[in-house]
Amino acid sequence: MLGDLGTQAFNALKHNRRRSLLTMLGMAWGIATVVLLLAYGTGFQNALMIAFRTFGGNLVAIFPGRTSLQAGGSKAGVQIRLTRDDLDFLRSEVPMLTRISPEVDKQSQVAFGTRSASYGVRGIYSSYEKIRALDVGDGSFFGERDDFTHSRVAVIGSIVKKKLFSGENALGESIRIDGISYKVVAVLRHTISNGDEDMNSLVYVPYSAMSDLKNSFYLDGIMMDYEGDHSKVVEAVRNSMAFHHNFTPKDDRAIYVFDAVKDLADLNIITVGIKVLLGFIGLLTLGIGGVGLMNIMLVSVTQRTREIGVEKALGARRWHILFQFLAEALVITAIGGLLGVILAYVVSWSVGSLTLWSAFIEDASEGDIHLYIDSATLIWSTVILSFVGIVSGMLPAIKAAGLNPIEALRYE
Repeated sequence: MLGDLGTQAFNALKHNRRRSLLTMLGMAWGIATVVLLLAYGTGFQNALMIAFRTFGGNLVAIFPGRTSLQAGGSKAGVQIRLTRDDLDFLRSEVPMLTRISPEVDKQSQVAFGTRSASYGVRGIYSSYEKIRALDVGDGSFFGERDDFTHSRVAVIGSIVKKKLFSGENALGESIRIDGISYKVVAVLRHTISNGDEDMNSLVYVPYSAMSDLKNSFYLDGIMMDYEGDHSKVVEAVRNSMAFHHNFTPKDDRAIYVFDAVKDLADLNIITVGIKVLLGFIGLLTLGIGGVGLMNIMLVSVTQRTREIGVEKALGARRWHILFQFLAEALVITAIGGLLGVILAYVVSWSVGSLTLWSAFIEDASEGDIHLYIDSATLIWSTVILSFVGIVSGMLPAIKAAGLNPIEALRYE
């Protein structure tokens, strides 16, 4: 029975080739739009995630702020300043922490030979490399011993290396930071970062050696990673700092807490919402093709009214007629969908990438939007196409199945 329905559907399409072809093109255009919009959404999501990879898996960072609520006898507006003592407080009071590092920043003049430029210099512990997932290209990051021995060594970002050394070797060479000599022990690979500073334009030195450039007792931030529930870690960190700095834990402005897991989850919700919106827009576009299919099938029902009457007179049941016309609509939908997917692949291959991060950051083409057609995109596109095809074909099929055989035979 299914074979007969398929044969009848194919013969009906052959009988009206031009009409069938134009309808298929409408469906192909609609499904190509759906696939490309979903591919754009996936590419946009991937581009954003690339920029967040330097936050590592489990990162919590705190930065000093100013109180906005009264606590104890203190009025609001008191400046909170983080110190080296806070590192010890956090280690002892938040057992879920696995690594911790201070962060002290200074904009300095960095020079090598006759070349010089202003770059951000960051005093950190060696654990910072793992906390922020820094990717070392050449050399090795300084070790734990350098954290406390005042070793004047430096790790430089890719842009710093490019500007100061051009194509020359940087490892083992000495750079001058505000006139003080530091030995380059590693060069980081170029990376895309979503932060206030481009990490490729930073110079990292041991926290102990940062005191030569700036008073490092007060910290610009503290970076931590952990094991366990991120919300419990954030709560414990805030409670610890609130106790030692005399502010209420509910005061979000006293210290700023960055929770990478929470922010990435929020970002994922936003990108999924964008993909749903793009899919809905594609559905509306495909719906135009579906309306065209419905109109063509209604015309076909009208033209074949007497044929339907003959089939019913010979014993065909309502569901036979229903499936016959529905099969025709689904064949048009399937062939149009296949053509649309092929068109989408051709367009995605031709376009290549769309500018995103490269518009703001040098050498950031990796973070541009690539039209990536994955299996999930194809599955959702197939679901949307099937829905439109069934809805568009069902109405004409129901009309055909409901025709009175006597009236149909008398139709002229």
